[in-house]
Amino acid sequence: MGIICLSPDQMQQYSPLPRPFYERSTLEVAKDLLGKHLIRRTPDGVIQTKIVDVEAYVGPQDKACHASKGRTKRTEVLFGQAGYTYVYMIYGMYHCLNFVTEQVDFPAAVLIRGLEIVGNTASSGAPPTRIDGPGRVCRYLKLDRTHNVLDATKKEIIWVEDPGISIPNNQIQALTRIGVDYAGEWAKKLWRFCLPAPTSARKRGTTRG
Repeated sequence: MGIICLSPDQMQQYSPLPRPFYERSTLEVAKDLLGKHLIRRTPDGVIQTKIVDVEAYVGPQDKACHASKGRTKRTEVLFGQAGYTYVYMIYGMYHCLNFVTEQVDFPAAVLIRGLEIVGNTASSGAPPTRIDGPGRVCRYLKLDRTHNVLDATKKEIIWVEDPGISIPNNQIQALTRIGVDYAGEWAKKLWRFCLPAPTSARKRGTTRG
């Protein structure tokens, strides 16, 4: 695992994306998250990754969105302020990381489906390791339900940074979301956005969910 030990002074270089970034249209936020750096702070240091695969879940009418079944204790965070984490478990074993989007009382979020590890490979010249599947993402970042409802606009446990690299639209693949066949017409929405894996990338396989 590429954990980087940083001094307090070095931590000052980090600047989480502000709340207005997340308060926009979920589809815009999803595409704009591609190429951004997802930072996880642990007691041992910092894990730096690049977001390469996401899915958008948009409002109570979206049958693939958890909020389509109503406002519950589990989904309450989706109805809250944008920029918070929504972490839940699927299949009784995998955790999934989402970032809440849009305005208060409109439930929406972006699921993080895939990452590339950065930082530890940049200096060695090795190709980036790609982590595919939300379960593997959370396992790599050591995230579970205790990391639900965290403010990602603060430089505390998990946040997103802008490395200053713009991703052209023609490099973004738009696909149907995975595992939502039950959602009827909503399952056909091209609301999964991802960056193709480099041919030299070492992949870790795919975890459904």
